[in-house]
Amino acid sequence: MAPDHDPDGNPAHGPGHGPEREAPPDDGSRDPVVRYTRRGPVATVTMNRPEYRNAQNSAMTYALDDAFCAAAADDGVKVVVLAGAGRHFSAGHDIGSPGRDADAFFARRAGLWWDHCDKAGAERRFARESEVYLGMCRRWRELPKPVIASVQGACVAGGLMLAWVCDLIVASEDAFFADPVVRMGIPGVEYFAHPWVMPPRIAKEFLFTGDRMTARRAHEVGMVNRVVPREQLVACTRELAERVAEMPRMGLALAKRAVNQAEDLQGLHSGLDSVFGLHHLAHAHNAETAADPLGGMDVATMKERAGTPAPPEGQGGTHR
Repeated sequence: MAPDHDPDGNPAHGPGHGPEREAPPDDGSRDPVVRYTRRGPVATVTMNRPEYRNAQNSAMTYALDDAFCAAAADDGVKVVVLAGAGRHFSAGHDIGSPGRDADAFFARRAGLWWDHCDKAGAERRFARESEVYLGMCRRWRELPKPVIASVQGACVAGGLMLAWVCDLIVASEDAFFADPVVRMGIPGVEYFAHPWVMPPRIAKEFLFTGDRMTARRAHEVGMVNRVVPREQLVACTRELAERVAEMPRMGLALAKRAVNQAEDLQGLHSGLDSVFGLHHLAHAHNAETAADPLGGMDVATMKERAGTPAPPEGQGGTHR
């Protein structure tokens, strides 16, 4: 579990495990963590935790899966847009908000690994991340309809994973991308698509420095399709989605599969497996040689290493 980060590219809180518990039921009394709407042939799936910069807890992960399944099953939907409410697309996986639920049980969907809740050590971490990180991203990448990410503000670590499983990315001029987990001795996020979404030397610089990549730079290196003014992001994404939706549904599904298969023949699928193993080797190494599986890093230390002052207590963001 590489830590995720605030919009400055820094993790907020170290991991911890509370008592085992069931996922809380959705009784309709709160705003949904994911909103699903449909307008004509375009379904929009919106992460809806803006107060936590759309940090992804497990409840959000499974709600995203519900929404993607609904879009796949609806014959009237031709294209899906993935968006984030508020100022930021997503600052990563939740490791510190009041809704953090890493200890909660959710029924398996992405694979057949057993539940993590009653396990310990590397087994606990590997079982959970195989399901909710690598497994879910692979599952969503195979959705047989085009998915367009509409990205503003922070797209950091786990946020990258969500954007990268989408087929197209439209970014606002204020968007930025970062994966600074190498500072913790971890080689990158669990869905390690870096050398496929950007050239290898750019990927190395991206990882070796942990620096932000601007939307313009992401467009230059081919990671982003379009960069637009912030106030035009929704309209431009919608325009692109509607243009794509003019194509035959089966043609779109087969074209998507053809490109995905080409990426897999270039090693993406096996590369994800191999780096996922290295990711967990890094956690195990940290657990033996440092204070914790994150290498003893906390938000203050990460901000210091990044050359920025630490925030006041409790204001460091909310991530995995």
